[in-house]
Amino acid sequence: MTTTKSAPPPALRPGWTRPRAAIAARTLRTDRWWFAPLITVVGLGAWVLYATVRVFMHKWYWVEQYHYLTPFYSPCLTDRCVPDSSHFGTFLPSWWIIPEAALTLPFLLLFRLTCYYYRKAYYRSFWLSPPACAVPDGHKTYSGETRFPLLGQNLHRYFFYLAAIISLINTYDAILAFSSPKGFGFGLGNVILVGNVVMLWAYTISCHSCRHIIGGRLKHFSQHPVRYRAWTLVSKLNARHMQLAWITLGTLALTDFYVMAVSAGWFSDLRFIN
Repeated sequence: MTTTKSAPPPALRPGWTRPRAAIAARTLRTDRWWFAPLITVVGLGAWVLYATVRVFMHKWYWVEQYHYLTPFYSPCLTDRCVPDSSHFGTFLPSWWIIPEAALTLPFLLLFRLTCYYYRKAYYRSFWLSPPACAVPDGHKTYSGETRFPLLGQNLHRYFFYLAAIISLINTYDAILAFSSPKGFGFGLGNVILVGNVVMLWAYTISCHSCRHIIGGRLKHFSQHPVRYRAWTLVSKLNARHMQLAWITLGTLALTDFYVMAVSAGWFSDLRFIN
C-alpha cells in the first residue's frame, strides 16, 4: 500500500508571506490618540504667541528699583535699552524689528527646535509625522532628517554650548537682582528669577548632547570616577527631559510676566528684605 504526501499548507511554503488585511480605516485605535498632539499644538502655539508679542513690545522688561531683568530681554543690547538694564553695552540699533536680546534669542530658539524632545513634539503635533503610534503618517513620503532644513538638527550639540553660555548670563542677572540701589534686597521677584534659572540649568544639562559629552565616549567608567558620577546625575535628569522642557516654558513665561507687571506698575513686588 502506498501513501501520497499532501502539499504543505501555504503558511509553510518557502517564500510565502501572509497578505496584509484589507482594512479601510486609517487606524484601529479607538482611544483619544489625537488629544496629546492637540494639547502640544495649543501649548506650544500659545507660548510662541506670548513670547513673540513680548519680545517686540520693547518695554516693561526692567525694574530699576530691584534690578529685575526679564530673560526675554537679556542681555539688553540695543540703544533703546533703559539705563542700567544693559550689562554688555548697547551696540545694536533700535529698529523695532530687532529685539533687545537679538544675539541670544535666535540661539535659544534653535537649541529648543533641535532638542530631541521638541523634535518629537512638533513632528507629531504640527507635522503629523506620525501623530501617534499605530496612526499613519500625514505625508505621502518620508525622508527623515536627510534633507534641508532638517539637516540642521545635527547642530544641536553646538547650540547646547551657546545655551549654556546664555544660562550663565541668566544666572548673572538673577544674582545681580539681589543688589538694589538701596543695597542687598530680597523679594518675591528674586525667588522667581532664581527658580527660573535653576529650572533652565536642569533642562540644559539634562540635554542628550550634554549626557554624551560627559560620558558618551568613555570606554571604562572605573578609570573616570568623577565623570561617571556626573554622567549618572545627568542621566537621571535626562529621564525628566520632557517634563523639564515644559516646566521651563512655564517658568520663563511666569518670570517675564512678573517682571512686566512690576515694571508696568500693575502691582508691587512682595519684599522680604529691603
